[in-house]
Amino acid sequence: MPGKARRAVRRGRHGHAAVRALGLMLGLAVLGGCDSDAVPGADAGAGAPAAGAAPARAWTIPAAPGTIARGARLYAEHCARCHGERGEGAPRWTQRGPDGRWPPPPLDGSGHTWHHDLATLKRVIREGSPAGQGNMPAWGDKLTEEEIEAVIAWFQSRWPAPIRETWLEMNARATRG
Repeated sequence: MPGKARRAVRRGRHGHAAVRALGLMLGLAVLGGCDSDAVPGADAGAGAPAAGAAPARAWTIPAAPGTIARGARLYAEHCARCHGERGEGAPRWTQRGPDGRWPPPPLDGSGHTWHHDLATLKRVIREGSPAGQGNMPAWGDKLTEEEIEAVIAWFQSRWPAPIRETWLEMNARATRG
């Protein structure tokens, strides 16, 4: 994590409660079913693409013109009901619900979503929550790969600059393997 981003996350922009919640969610993510490829420094082979998968390509924020606007429309149609109109997540998203599952987390940079590389984000949208972890449905039969990428581009466009910069570096490391 670059020094500037590390200091912004540690000291400032997100507040102490948000930093504690972020630490809690990272711990829960590691214990609660996130793959090791979501954590920088984890086993590089764990998140390798499946045989026949398209090779990874460079990912940039902002995306191509029109992608973010398209992602905003798709997000409003398919995601906002659970993740909130602005990607703020469900209330009490850090506490398991009565069904024992995690509520939808924020996607606006205030939660743990930015700890996951692009392959993980796409997989969770395409396949849904890992069994028993959350209630995220699989969208792979409803959204194309390009639509999934547009939704990701939209919510990433809402992340604070230090978070985006840190994520881009982490994702680049994950893609290099």
